Amino acid sequence: MIRPFFHSLANGLRVVCVEMPHLHSAELAIYVKAGGRNDPPGREGLSHFLEHILFRGTTDYASSLEIEAAFEAVGGNPNAATDAESTCYYSRVHPAHVRQGMEIFASMLLRPLLEGIAIEQRIITEEAREDLNELGDEINPDTIASRLLWPRHPLGMPTIGTLESIAAIDRTDLGAHLRRYYVPSATVIVVAGPVCCHDIFTAAGKVFDGWQGSAPPAVPLVTKRNNTPQIRFVRDSDSQMNLQLAFLGFPRRDRRFMAVRLLRRILAGGGSSRLHLRLREELGIVYSVEGAIGAYDETGCLTFDLSTAPNNLLQAVEVTLEEIRRIADEPITAAELERIRQSYIFDLEYSRDSAYEMGVRYGWGELVGVKRSIEEDQEEARHITADVVQEAARSLFAPQNLNLVAVGPYKKGMKKKTRELVGHYANRF
Repeated sequence: MIRPFFHSLANGLRVVCVEMPHLHSAELAIYVKAGGRNDPPGREGLSHFLEHILFRGTTDYASSLEIEAAFEAVGGNPNAATDAESTCYYSRVHPAHVRQGMEIFASMLLRPLLEGIAIEQRIITEEAREDLNELGDEINPDTIASRLLWPRHPLGMPTIGTLESIAAIDRTDLGAHLRRYYVPSATVIVVAGPVCCHDIFTAAGKVFDGWQGSAPPAVPLVTKRNNTPQIRFVRDSDSQMNLQLAFLGFPRRDRRFMAVRLLRRILAGGGSSRLHLRLREELGIVYSVEGAIGAYDETGCLTFDLSTAPNNLLQAVEVTLEEIRRIADEPITAAELERIRQSYIFDLEYSRDSAYEMGVRYGWGELVGVKRSIEEDQEEARHITADVVQEAARSLFAPQNLNLVAVGPYKKGMKKKTRELVGHYANRF
């Protein structure tokens, strides 16, 4: 059984070690509780921008090339990602050189030059343009749905920022954000692989013990929600319509969260899922349909994404809503529940083979206060009943939680017909 070990330094930095002696490489990651929801108004994208700029050089490594070369020397390949609530810096490293990997990341986080801002601004601007059409309208369904789910709140803003906010970010903003949020009490270091926890805790203490900083400010919580379904159509010169149905969901600590995980799999979890069977295998109007869960301290969402020809859009909306309503109205069979449950339990077993997944489970889990072992998740899944799944579905798929986004070359009358389908869904729910 894989066991994580936890340790806290005197400065508040938390260190997690997951001993996986059967592996030959280690995964090193640093999670900082600073993401899109921490960005100040008018500086949306600041957390993401800072993530980029920390690779531009430090007092120890003068350029991104020197940082890359230093990681290559210890068997690494560094990368980073910023989401709504956190930023993660990570790299595979040779187990014998974990401390050197920590030292490189420490140099980036604690001693960055904060240079090359104009170049990075151009790079991020080009990245942001990928979510815009030729008229400058947002065409990323995730971004559009987030604005509907959490209007006038940082969670509703794109993590990458807007063209205006990216252009407004300067060195003063980056330095202030670094000092405010990159503090030991808001950071978790995790190492997973063929390592010894005593060695990892000792190395982290020597590398990061001098790091100081006050607790970061609290973020504004989501307090408002929609009372009716929201629908948004955006025209784009694509060959297909990109459709997303996003339901306002539950916080990550909600008692129904495991049921939501199973609901996602039942509806859009693979070849045997209901939406896949109806939309692809029976009707042939999509190539695939994907489901995704978002979860935060006080809110969450469950989304379904698919693409289809414009002529098939209304049928796709109708069938998808029909399947979603059906799972709220009718308990799933024991056979379907057991198949989905067992698949989930097996996937949890397979995750034991991945140092990266163990780092996410125990490192990110420590950051957001959700420390759960594989065994705990498996045991909870075994006790989920059809009634529990149906109860979660009825709460989650209530009409007022629905946010429908359609992006593409839609035709005249489609918006009106879609509103009628959504109204029919609401009336029958």
